[in-house]
Amino acid sequence: MSALPRSYNPFAEDEEEDVAPAGPGGAGGAERQRYLQQEVLRRTAATADSTTRSLSLLYESERIGVAASEELVRQGEALKRTEQMVDKMDQDLKTSQRHINSIKSVWGGLVNYFKAKPPESKPEQNGAPEYYANSRLKEAMISSKEQESKYQESHPNLRKLDNSDHDFNKADLVSSVQSDAYPKNQHLRAYHQKIDTNLDEMSSGLSRLKSLALGLQTEIEEQDDMLDRLTKKVETLDVNIKNTDRKVRQL
Repeated sequence: MSALPRSYNPFAEDEEEDVAPAGPGGAGGAERQRYLQQEVLRRTAATADSTTRSLSLLYESERIGVAASEELVRQGEALKRTEQMVDKMDQDLKTSQRHINSIKSVWGGLVNYFKAKPPESKPEQNGAPEYYANSRLKEAMISSKEQESKYQESHPNLRKLDNSDHDFNKADLVSSVQSDAYPKNQHLRAYHQKIDTNLDEMSSGLSRLKSLALGLQTEIEEQDDMLDRLTKKVETLDVNIKNTDRKVRQL
């Protein structure tokens, strides 16, 4: 049995094996740093793209809200025309009742002669009813319509056409990292500025959407009151029509 030298260290080989993969010049650390830089750029670019898509959806929601508001205003105009028609029918019905009373008896004719005539409503000029949306909805619609051009610019299909002019493509990012051309994080800084701009635009867009929603709520409440008023008028008109029809049959 051969004796081991006193200077022999049984753990020396393991330590040498652990240190060996590092290699001369710290190549592993440089590769890792390059990878981290590329990963930061990739994640920042993904965040910028995400905020751009969110902003596009916000503009689209705002455009849909404006379209719904315009349709609600047209509905209000239709309700206004309907109410005017019901009022005109009620006036004509009162005139018909006066004529029926005159036909039925001489006494009825004398009563109609001394009875005040029902007031005649003035006809609308050009046959168009005057209907105006509430001021809150009107201001919100004007503010949102001014963003129509931004919606077109942020549309996904249109944004792809202008991608080369406004955004850094992924090939440039990868090449800049691989060639160690990462000058003071200029690409990263540009992406951060783009994210901040998109977030500011999103904040303004959400504020406009809130104003639009509040305006829609006020307009809907006003039209609900108009519908209730119109329903009562129609019910009264229906009763008067039935009474007039019964009187005509009794002639």
